[in-house]
Amino acid sequence: MATGTEPSSQAGATGVHTASRAAIPARHLRTDRWWLAPACTAAGLLAFIVYSTWRAFSNADYYAAPYVSPFYSPCLAENCHTMRGGPNWEIFGSWWGLSPALLILIFPLGFRLTCYYYRKAYYRGFWASPPACAVAEPHKKYTGETRFPLILQNIHRYFFYFAVLVACVLTYDTALTFRDENYAWGHMGLGTLIFLVNIALIWTYTLSCHSCRHIIGGRLRHFSKHPVRYRMWGWVGRLNERHMLLAWSSLISVAVADFYVFLLASGAFADPRFF
Repeated sequence: MATGTEPSSQAGATGVHTASRAAIPARHLRTDRWWLAPACTAAGLLAFIVYSTWRAFSNADYYAAPYVSPFYSPCLAENCHTMRGGPNWEIFGSWWGLSPALLILIFPLGFRLTCYYYRKAYYRGFWASPPACAVAEPHKKYTGETRFPLILQNIHRYFFYFAVLVACVLTYDTALTFRDENYAWGHMGLGTLIFLVNIALIWTYTLSCHSCRHIIGGRLRHFSKHPVRYRMWGWVGRLNERHMLLAWSSLISVAVADFYVFLLASGAFADPRFF
């Protein structure tokens, strides 16, 4: 007797129509515009990828005293602009001939690529794995993050440590923005405000990371014996609730900060000063 749940045997079928899935003729039963969210996600991430790739390889217009682009900080090669009091650390010497941004972007990029939210974003937006809730993915099988290259997602916790170091450097860069173009202290421009907003979003996004939450309180068996860590765990937990918002906000803010420095360095306009 047929039960209506026999596997479909459609030749060449994938996703919801494979033999291991329930025999549901429709690929999904959603009637809303479920495709809109992954499409917008893909468009937003693609726009940032294109912009950041252009800026990383341009190797120009990334310093306008006292501002340095977050894409190029810290500068680890000799071919960097000399930044008075800035993060010039010539670790790689003169043999590095490419853009110095390529030496540093691997760390914040690796942190974001392995971030739990960004995994969801680009898995759905680019790989359709799955494209949306209650919508079957078009792949014949699913191996998760157990094989190369997705198994590399497990090093996220280590990228978190590097992300904290980068955030510390960017905090130092933000402090330097309270100088004028002649390096005199006690000044504030529009760029200072942009950098302050950016570093606030960078820190809140970094600290809202799931790895940070686990480091602070994930291994505790008795919260009552660790009241300080428990309180900190609660703070990070509240940030973690807004991890998606902070991920996008910080992604936009770092691009805005870089573009502002580009406009100043290219001579598009002068930095408006508040005092």
